[in-house]
Amino acid sequence: MPGWADFDGFTTTTFLGASALSWATALAAALASWIAMRLALRFLTRRASAVAHRTTNRVDDLLVDLLQCTSRALLLVTALLIGLSMLDLPARWSTRVSQLWFLTLALQFGLWGNRAIAIGLRRYEERHGAGGMATQVSTSATLLRWALRTVLWAVVLLAMLANLGVNITALVASLGVGGVAVALAVQNILGDLFASLSIAVDKPFEVGDFITLAGVAGSVEQVGLKTTRIRALSGEQIVISNTELLKQTINNYKRMEKRRVVFKFGLSFGATPEQAEAVPALVRRAIESQDKTKFDRAHFMAFGDSSLDYEVVYFVLSADYNLYMDIQQRVNLTLMREFRQLGVDFAFPTRTLQMPGLEARLAAQPRPDEAPQRPRRVLP
Repeated sequence: MPGWADFDGFTTTTFLGASALSWATALAAALASWIAMRLALRFLTRRASAVAHRTTNRVDDLLVDLLQCTSRALLLVTALLIGLSMLDLPARWSTRVSQLWFLTLALQFGLWGNRAIAIGLRRYEERHGAGGMATQVSTSATLLRWALRTVLWAVVLLAMLANLGVNITALVASLGVGGVAVALAVQNILGDLFASLSIAVDKPFEVGDFITLAGVAGSVEQVGLKTTRIRALSGEQIVISNTELLKQTINNYKRMEKRRVVFKFGLSFGATPEQAEAVPALVRRAIESQDKTKFDRAHFMAFGDSSLDYEVVYFVLSADYNLYMDIQQRVNLTLMREFRQLGVDFAFPTRTLQMPGLEARLAAQPRPDEAPQRPRRVLP
């Protein structure tokens, strides 16, 4: 019969060692795989999106973004490879199919990694880019994005070349030697760059903070990739490299919530024990009468060389330096008035010099108003 003859020809006709029927079956399997993967991807994306909307976990959001960036073209290639895997191809073509499997997966993982880098750095900018650090954070994020993507795609490319049978040992060695040479040539610049990234991530200070370090005190004006600019109290701008900056101890006064104040004063030795005992309570009242203060202690600390020494500790509940100075001034004036009413005086440096036998020697000397008598001369 003609129909059976046509079917027999369809089964006996071969291409690359597989019959036309096998090719048709492989094509149908590839089409079914394509439809199944598209539907599965759509279902997983919707489910992950629904979960991400109900939770605050950023892992769910990352999963949704990665699913959305899955390449449809690579899905089509994957479906075709599934169909080709059902064919009994010659060894040469089977090897090529296996290589295509690896290349497809490597490219897809590269796309997922590229998207993960972009998402991570975007969140980094959102988290650290507030205030005056936006420019520096944006620049450092751009450099990080470029560096991470270069490393990612270099690894993907080397893996693909190795899978294709290319000997990459010499290439990797050359890249390693070249990388070391470049790193040595620009080590100072790279050191400042990584120091800038450290400042952006760790945030020991931000633009606008008042900081002090060895010999420098001022407000941070700009944090760049290589240097940080500080406006000193005397008006000039101080430029210091980021590496040298992080090597020093930095005092950040903007983040100070309260200021601990320690001051001392001395009273003269003419004060009586009762008066000396009343001074701490008097000092406490003077401090507690001020706003935004917290008294800690006041003690008769020691007997000085020429004074009765007191030490006072209290807190100003603000980081404002001008407010601290105003409070300290009012406290000092209050103490002056209270000590005057109490009848005690502030001490000043005095010294008593004692010379044994000085009075006897002074008594033996003639008085200034008594002129010495000269002996008379008697004439014959």
